[in-house]
Amino acid sequence: MSLTVPIILGSVRSDRIGIRAARFLIARLEARGHVAPLVDPAELSLPLLDRMYKEYPAGTAPEPLERLATLYRGADAFLVVSAEYNHGVPPALSNTLDHFLEEYYWRPSAICCYSAGQFGGVRAAMPLRAMLAELGMPSIPSLLPIPRLQKALAEDGTPTDAWIEKAAAKFLDELEWYAEALGERRKAGTPY
Repeated sequence: MSLTVPIILGSVRSDRIGIRAARFLIARLEARGHVAPLVDPAELSLPLLDRMYKEYPAGTAPEPLERLATLYRGADAFLVVSAEYNHGVPPALSNTLDHFLEEYYWRPSAICCYSAGQFGGVRAAMPLRAMLAELGMPSIPSLLPIPRLQKALAEDGTPTDAWIEKAAAKFLDELEWYAEALGERRKAGTPY
């Protein structure tokens, strides 16, 4: 079953390394036959949240929001790639996520977190997990933490550490399972 899994990148920094993880995951999802479009806040240039997408009269939302709304409504799951800023969620990621709500409902999410140090961004993953659940896209139980990302993946997303292929395969197997299960339930209807 082919799935659509937007990869939501969480950093806009000029020297960001998270793009490596996004590239790696896009390649792995596409190799499985899935569609994995990148949602890059650096390219979207969304303003700080003033109005959610749903608060615009129909047809008047800015073009990037309309494009994302269409993508999200057709998504089967979401994969979030997050750095760790001061033990928390990067502000660009929070801002990107907060523009939407209903478009996420009843779809699973997965968290790939990273850092330049040894903890792999897991301190950001915990508050992010709560945020994703509140947005209506609860995260799968597993995380894909990548410590020392600058050494684990090359610029183009090619792994330089062998462990990452095995960990990513298990992580994506789990995401596929949840996406397929919730997809079947959505076909039968949702509670609201």
